Amino acid sequence: MEKANKESQSPLSFLKNLLIARWRSLLLVLIGVYLPLQVFEILTVKIWENQAGFPWDVPILLAVHSTANPQLDVLAVTLAIIGLPWMAIPILGAIALILLLQKRWRSLAYLLIVSLGSVIINRTAKELMHRIRPQLWESIAPESSFAFPSGHAMTSITLVAILLSLTWAGSWRWLVLTFGSLYIIAIAWCRLYLGVHFPSDILAGWMVTLGWTIGVSIIIKPYTTKVKSVDSELPKNETTLLPEEEKLINQE
Repeated sequence: MEKANKESQSPLSFLKNLLIARWRSLLLVLIGVYLPLQVFEILTVKIWENQAGFPWDVPILLAVHSTANPQLDVLAVTLAIIGLPWMAIPILGAIALILLLQKRWRSLAYLLIVSLGSVIINRTAKELMHRIRPQLWESIAPESSFAFPSGHAMTSITLVAILLSLTWAGSWRWLVLTFGSLYIIAIAWCRLYLGVHFPSDILAGWMVTLGWTIGVSIIIKPYTTKVKSVDSELPKNETTLLPEEEKLINQE
């Protein structure tokens, strides 16, 4: 019995049980954080070496442009305006105010950190990379800033990630996920249709924002919202320990 207790409390046993208890989080870190950031790194290095981009950039742009017509022109310009990073400020501000009034500190912290972080990442990457926008045809909505990564792509995923964090515990998450995905794709399409971004700009924006938003969510856990006061004692569902980990700690 004593031998079994010693083995159960050994560092190796504790590590094994901890990995078993946290395998979902580790898998999420691998798929949702590491892999997107790895793709972003590959894109960044390749574009740093060759500003022209990838062999598939221009063919995809030309294929999208081949569908141009007056109706799609109006749709693309409208989506470009809706997807502007500045257009997200009133929406995020309203959500932040509601969270502040409801004292949902985790969700509010997630919104502020993710949104501000996305802006900083985007501006920093653009200034470092200095990638010129495509000039394959005269755009009906030209842009003068640098192209890599796409600010529209990053803003769309950031907004959807915040909305998902607020609805994750309810049935609304599937509606947000469905329409949010369509919104992200539509914003990406309009940037290609208007000829102001290479496909690699869009992909890079998606990848770095996925890694950022998922990584922050793992740390902050914004879907845990039952907090009455920032100074009050945290309830049980605010803990970052799983029942298996608490049991292991209590054994010690």
